[in-house]
Amino acid sequence: MNNSLKRFEFEKIMQIKSNQQFMADELSRLRDAGLYNRIPVLESPQGAWLVINGKKVLNLCSNNYLGLANHPVLIEEAKNILDEFGVGPGAVRTIAGTMQLHKDLESILSEFKKVESTLALQSGFVANQAVIPTMGADAIFTDSLNHASIIDGVRLTKASRFIYDHNSASDLQNKLEKAKDAKRKLIITDGVFSMDGDIAPIDEIAKLATEHEALLMVDDAHGEGVIGDHGRGISSHFNLHDGEVDIEVGTLSKAVGVVGGFISGSKVLTEYLEQKGRPFLFSSALTPPDVAASIAAVKILMSDDSLVKKLWKNGNYFQKALRDLGFDTGRTQTPITPVMIGEAKKSSEFSRKLLEAGVFAMSIGFPTVPKGMARIRAMVSAAHSIEDLDKGLECFENIGKELNLI
Repeated sequence: MNNSLKRFEFEKIMQIKSNQQFMADELSRLRDAGLYNRIPVLESPQGAWLVINGKKVLNLCSNNYLGLANHPVLIEEAKNILDEFGVGPGAVRTIAGTMQLHKDLESILSEFKKVESTLALQSGFVANQAVIPTMGADAIFTDSLNHASIIDGVRLTKASRFIYDHNSASDLQNKLEKAKDAKRKLIITDGVFSMDGDIAPIDEIAKLATEHEALLMVDDAHGEGVIGDHGRGISSHFNLHDGEVDIEVGTLSKAVGVVGGFISGSKVLTEYLEQKGRPFLFSSALTPPDVAASIAAVKILMSDDSLVKKLWKNGNYFQKALRDLGFDTGRTQTPITPVMIGEAKKSSEFSRKLLEAGVFAMSIGFPTVPKGMARIRAMVSAAHSIEDLDKGLECFENIGKELNLI
């Protein structure tokens, strides 16, 4: 019995309590609007190809930019550490959960990012929750397209909020002038925006931060392993390694291929967060195998940039071919490839037909992106061959013509 049939039969017999009816009503609305998120279940490791519902499909969904999630070196390191340190940390970092492994990870991340200090946490999302409320800002300036984890982090503060136009240094300057009397200012932006693939003008924003004596925080989740020297991220991309960016938030779950997050910057920043950051204080540490695999991945990045180069080669090839076919790939500046559709229902239909044809590429709609800007977000990786990408392009072309999109 397939998953959709199981779900249908469950819903037929499910008795909904009156105080939970609002949830069922909202689920029905999402289905009618083409916004219901049907969560696929993978039956194979991450890679260029996946098995879903027993079918082998081309993977154009994953954030596994460099193909490290199933890399043999990472697997071997994780296995070795299991025997030496066990499965779990057993406690929060401040009590009995900090192993030498965690300090080793933080040390190598600091070397990689070219900063004084780094603090490792459970995820990139958690890292944003740890740092934003803890800064105690009176005024926060946030890009209009910042990630949900930044938005939620800002909501945890009592600061005045100024949302500036996407990637607009001039609008940010206007907002900073309006809050010139604020004692403590914090500017927050994504480095690479995950839905559009464009890059924040950090060089211009850093100058404004200096002029207005504001802290500058960048969420570089989609920059590490992707842009900059050896994939060092947004600061490297703009050659900013002298403290112009006060706070860099990163993730270990995308290009690094594992799971976890971190905050990089000055020693005083990480020491302050060790004392004040609630997710650090009240949630268990990363597991030993995750830490070991992450260390192995960072070592690969530092020693060899061939995977980063292949990622860009694949991304440029795929995007040019899509544009030549007549597709709109938006404003991307990175291998992230949005294929703009517009209507959510049509985008969902496109994704469904791609999967039927053997290509796994999810539709992204509201509220992840604005209404009327639904798209297929194709995620190319270093694990793909040109033959893999040609397979994907053939399916995009056939379905695009079928749906009168090209």
